Amino acid sequence: MAKELEFKRAPINWIPAAVLVATPIAAALITPWYLATHKVSAPVWLTFGAVAVWTGMSITAGYHRLMSHRAYKAHPAVRNFFLLGATLAVQGSAFDWCSGHRTHHRHVDDPMDDPYSAKRGFWFSHIGWMLRNYPSGNFDYKNIPDLTKDKVLQIQHKYYGLWVVATNVGLIGAIGWLIGDVWGTLLLAGLVRLVINHHFTFFINSLCHMYGTRPYTDTNTARDNFILAIPTWGEGYHNYHHFFQYDYRNGVKWWQYDPTKWLIAALAKLGLASELRTVDDMTIKHAEVQMQFKRAQNKLAKITNEQGQVLDSNLPSNLQKFSDRINFEYQQFNETVKEWQALKAKAIQMKKAEFSERLHEVDEVLRDQYKILEQRIFAHNRNLKQAFKQLNYKPS
Repeated sequence: MAKELEFKRAPINWIPAAVLVATPIAAALITPWYLATHKVSAPVWLTFGAVAVWTGMSITAGYHRLMSHRAYKAHPAVRNFFLLGATLAVQGSAFDWCSGHRTHHRHVDDPMDDPYSAKRGFWFSHIGWMLRNYPSGNFDYKNIPDLTKDKVLQIQHKYYGLWVVATNVGLIGAIGWLIGDVWGTLLLAGLVRLVINHHFTFFINSLCHMYGTRPYTDTNTARDNFILAIPTWGEGYHNYHHFFQYDYRNGVKWWQYDPTKWLIAALAKLGLASELRTVDDMTIKHAEVQMQFKRAQNKLAKITNEQGQVLDSNLPSNLQKFSDRINFEYQQFNETVKEWQALKAKAIQMKKAEFSERLHEVDEVLRDQYKILEQRIFAHNRNLKQAFKQLNYKPS
């Protein structure tokens, strides 16, 4: 109760509140008039697009996947390029952004400790959490010791206000002068781009915790949402991210739109990024199959007894077949998982026992065994999909 009272009495966070309220109002009032009375050249529109891409992906590939989650390592030139772009995005210093984000992952959905908890509603998780000095937004930086040692990040944090003005006014203005339209560039590549960047990023905290699917876990509100992945540079696959947060990919399927993943992979090809962290296919598929079983069991819990028998004889007969198949498949799945866990333990022991020159032999043996278990996991997935497909009845 005392902590909730602190939330209710939280004072206004004046500087962020002024920026977040004033910028969309200014953009909404000035932009229509300017576009109606001035001709905007192609270079200005190109600058608008280029800066939008730079700042957006500096948040996703820089602040988020590189600095917050350490999902890969980047060449100092790339790291600093992202840092400059993230400063242009005006979403706080690297210390503030990354400390808050790590806290979010540690306390996801907790109304008291998650800085932008979706449990407090859309407005709070989208923008409200920044408008007041809420207790959950007071970061002490103890969770970012790797970042606080960085001299460049220390300077950015200490002089953040100056950096913001220098980039958003000085740098954008200088580009405008070079292409012959200072005011048009400041308006479109500066102000309008800033507002768009802000709210696209904020959608990840709000809408991506409210709308979409949860194919990997239902232990938190994070959702996968293809539509939101488009304006957020691939961050819309948020359910995957919250379950496998150290993977440099968010859109892990080949068909999922994740330009941030593609950018990081391209940088690695050029030698500008390294140690890209990924989750193996078997672990990902295991999480998917586990969720499929959970959905099936939740469905069956409404209509079956403890023995798995359908309680209402008036219900379609294929429900009993579905129940029997799910129970059988789940037993087989558990056996596969036990073998998988035993194999992982065996792998650790073998690698401890073998001499370094024989490790490749150990890896060869283990690879074949893993492959067999992986095929079984994928078979469970296919069998479940087939069972759901054959089931026409959907209980409420």
